[in-house]
Formats: sequence, C-alpha cells, structure tokens
Amino acid sequence: MRNKILVLVWILALCSCQSKNDSKNIIKTIVQDTLSKTMGGTADVSNAPAKEDKAVELIRKQLSILLEKDIKVMKKEDRFFYYDAFDLNNDQKNEYFVGFSNAYFCGNGGCSGYILNNDGSVINSFTVTDFPIYITTSSTEKFYDLLMKSGGLFHQIKMKNGKYPTNPSIEEKWKNELPKESTKVLDIYDMKYKKYPF
Repeated sequence: MRNKILVLVWILALCSCQSKNDSKNIIKTIVQDTLSKTMGGTADVSNAPAKEDKAVELIRKQLSILLEKDIKVMKKEDRFFYYDAFDLNNDQKNEYFVGFSNAYFCGNGGCSGYILNNDGSVINSFTVTDFPIYITTSSTEKFYDLLMKSGGLFHQIKMKNGKYPTNPSIEEKWKNELPKESTKVLDIYDMKYKKYPF
C-alpha cells in the first residue's frame, strides 16, 4: 500500500512539473482523486480483477482441451478443480496434481484427476482415487513413487515407461504404514483447498 502511495505521489509531482494543457490536467485530477481516496481508505477496488495464479490458468487451458466433450454435458456446478504443486523429478519445476470431487468425476471407488508437467502437458490421468495422494521419498525412473488410496486400500504407484499407472486399484497394495517422511498432496477434504472453476 505504501509503495502505491509513493508511486501516486511521484506521478502527481511529475504531472505538476509538466506544462498545463488539458490532458495533463485531467491526469493530475485523476491522480489527486485516487491518491486522496487511497489515503483515506475509500477507494473502490471491488471491480479490480483478481490476479490468477499462472498455474491455474495453465491448468484451465489444459482442462478445456482434455475435457472438451465432457464440458458440453457437465453441469456448471461440477466444473471446478483443485490443484497442488510438487516437484516430482527434482528438476526445480513443479508438476501439478489436479483433482475433482463431484459426482461427474467421482464414484464408489474414488475420483479422477490428472498429473501435469510444468508446461501443462499431461504426465497421465488417474481414476478411482481417494484423496490425499502421498509422495514417498523412493523413486522410479527419476520420479517419486506415489501412494494412492483406492477402495479403502493404499497402492504403490511407480513410474513405468514415463507414465504413472492410471488405475491405482490394480497396482501393488501397500502393506506397511504410511511413511512419516511422505508428503501429502491434494488433501482437499482436510486442508480446505480453493475450488477453481473451468
């Protein structure tokens, strides 16, 4: 807020140093009005556009392509997603876990979702998964192994030929306790993640 006030003061000073023609007087008036409202706390910013996260826009764009046919038949209230970011392959760039929690994408076995690269390209989709997903410290093909819950049981999900398996329910069951050093992603029920429309 202080920086905005300083910028406005600077613009006001700059305008007052310039020759006084009509367009500059208008700018000066606008700056003075904005400055007084900002300092007084009465500026109306209700119509200011919310700054969307770059990842959200990237995911929206990809979902509009991946779900092009689905979107046409989906109810508006079902058109939202959650996301979480994690660097799965230690390349200093986050990958994105995208999950859904509505009747269109969820059934008795769990919900569907996607894992996207940092550029928005699809690593893979997944089905019948309960959230959250756990990222372990072990890795396969330079990507961390995952633990996904399906049908009440955890399954170990390992990268195979550049993709994670799409159906965790048919992968090897995890018989141990959850590793304490694992990281939870898409903990949409406990963490109260923000819903993003698409």
